[in-house]
Amino acid sequence: MQVKILGSAAGGAFPQWNCACANCRAVRAGAFRGAARSQTQVAITQDEQSWFLLGASPDLRMQIEGMPQLHPREGIRQSPIAGIVLANADLDHVLGLLLLRELQPLRIYSTGSVRRILREDNSMFGMLQRIPNQTAWSDFESGKLFSLCNAQGEESGLRCQAWSLSEHYPAYVTEDRRGQLVTGEASMGFVLESGSGSRVAYMPAVPQLDDALLHQLESCDVLLFDGTFWSDDELIRVQGSGQTALQMGHIPVENILTKLAGVRRPRKIFLHINNTNPMLNEASTQYRQVRDAGWEIAEDGWQFNL
Repeated sequence: MQVKILGSAAGGAFPQWNCACANCRAVRAGAFRGAARSQTQVAITQDEQSWFLLGASPDLRMQIEGMPQLHPREGIRQSPIAGIVLANADLDHVLGLLLLRELQPLRIYSTGSVRRILREDNSMFGMLQRIPNQTAWSDFESGKLFSLCNAQGEESGLRCQAWSLSEHYPAYVTEDRRGQLVTGEASMGFVLESGSGSRVAYMPAVPQLDDALLHQLESCDVLLFDGTFWSDDELIRVQGSGQTALQMGHIPVENILTKLAGVRRPRKIFLHINNTNPMLNEASTQYRQVRDAGWEIAEDGWQFNL
């Protein structure tokens, strides 16, 4: 299995267009010890021919152009991207689907509830259904293993198991619609498995941890985990108002370092990092705490083979 991190920041990227926090100011001034980042996007493949995207970020077009393995290889219109696996219906996770509307056959995996939000409630996503077989949608359920296939149903050699992580749907989903949706289908994490048995966990938004999930993480070779905020009150301290990290569905990194200290097998990598997070600054004490605890902080362009 080959894994490519195309983007590693939370929604809004880093620096964020309307943010003048200390991190964003320093990046713009060229005085930041660390890297700018686009919004979180991961691509995986078993055979280096068919690639699957985990989510579809608003930065996707730029991210595809920056990765030669995802460029067309033959003919006038072609793409090695075979499908997309959606964890939720958040805008920074699905807007990139609209950038893939040029009639390329794709398979999109999601929970039934996320599919209904996108296909039935949002007319713009009709652009993915302009002709027969433009996109094939496949529903998955939490806890069940499924194979990743292209639009024609050909298997890739990769399998995926989804884990329900949150019951909260995006704010744009109306109250009437929420009453029609399955509570446990709002936001998922994934464990992806190759034909050789290597396993990668992708958990970009984690509001809580239980023993069953910790057991799954321990069985993985690589863990890509929610690194959105350093502390629970981070946004409140930076901007003077707002919600806590936990209220927004993210365990603070300073808590994760303790909660996952016993998970020793996988290579542990934070991604989906908010622009305000002090660990982005490689000169900070928070950055050193993360590295001393055995974690890494993802950057755009990282790639590894399993």
